[in-house]
Amino acid sequence: MTETNSWILPAGIGEVLPPDAYELELLCRRMLDQFDCWGYELVIPPLIEYLESLLTGTGEDLDLKTFKITDQLSGKMMGIRADMTPQVARIDSNILKQDGPTRLCYFGTTLHTRPRSQGGTRAPLQVGAELFGHAGVESDAEILSLMLKTLEVAGVKNAHVDIGHMGIYRRLIKLLGIQPRQEAMVYSCLQRKANPELQNLLQEWSVSKQLTEAVLLLTELHGSAEVLDEARAAYKSVDTGIVDCINELQQIAEMTTSHVTSASLLFDLADLKGYKYHNAMMFTAYIHGQGQGIAFGGRYDGIGKEFGRSRPATGFSADVKLLYDLVVRPNRKRTAIYAPDSTAPGLIQVVSELRDKGERVIFELPGQSGDARQLHCDRELYLDKSQWKVRNI
Repeated sequence: MTETNSWILPAGIGEVLPPDAYELELLCRRMLDQFDCWGYELVIPPLIEYLESLLTGTGEDLDLKTFKITDQLSGKMMGIRADMTPQVARIDSNILKQDGPTRLCYFGTTLHTRPRSQGGTRAPLQVGAELFGHAGVESDAEILSLMLKTLEVAGVKNAHVDIGHMGIYRRLIKLLGIQPRQEAMVYSCLQRKANPELQNLLQEWSVSKQLTEAVLLLTELHGSAEVLDEARAAYKSVDTGIVDCINELQQIAEMTTSHVTSASLLFDLADLKGYKYHNAMMFTAYIHGQGQGIAFGGRYDGIGKEFGRSRPATGFSADVKLLYDLVVRPNRKRTAIYAPDSTAPGLIQVVSELRDKGERVIFELPGQSGDARQLHCDRELYLDKSQWKVRNI
């Protein structure tokens, strides 16, 4: 790297400048206020942890996203967090150790080895909420409702949510009785909805016709609530546990729409986006024109087992910077009051009083270049008969 371009940031790493940085911070505050209204308490996990703690119970997919470094003090491997959810699960299981439902929220920068999409960020500003200690559909519905309300706070309109259930997929995999390598191939085909390829694989593995049709059907079960009726009828003779999962989805959807009447909920039983530590209901929020999901969540019971306490858990997360960029916002100019470089009595006191009221006041500095307007000041302090007053400029 030459001297002329040594300041260039790494690919996928950006910075936020005025006035967007201030507006982004305000958005974070509004989201945290929303979480607080629902009873979620803020935690601030560390940016970096020992690798075994950071990746406990999360699976290979998160491992591949995590930057690893060696701790110079201990010689142990450390990781820079790629997802804050496991950290919050550790806090619930290993530190707070509460018996009843625990509601926690968080926000902070995460770091990914690769962007989610071409040209995307590798440093999302993650915000999320997690509910521990309750295994019922009521807590899933609460998290899904809170996610929808959070999108509203961010100004995102006309979002729809695709809901699936990892339990359906896992029960089918168990019925198939295949090896982990084969399961990865099935997972890939379902994500790509590559039915011909999937069918060939199942035939090659001598899977029964009934079970083959049951697996292939997943990719076709996408749409409104009628999809659940179709799925219930199709899987009734295959596995009653799958029917239980479908009934859960229906209950969650009905509870969510009672909290958020404007909710647009669809069902996609082959949509398994997210991390493989999810084990039941999963959801992804989308908006028109955005190919990637904008918020993700679901149930991930038992992730705290490795930290000493296996707890039911459900939650969601989103990238605040992505949500911010999705909304066309008015070009609000931040204004200020210009205070002259003066030793006249009373000026400092008046400036302090104005700042206490929330006004931005910028002092003129000796020998500075640029006037009040160049500093985005629309008013100025002036001395009128020994009194400091504010006037427009």
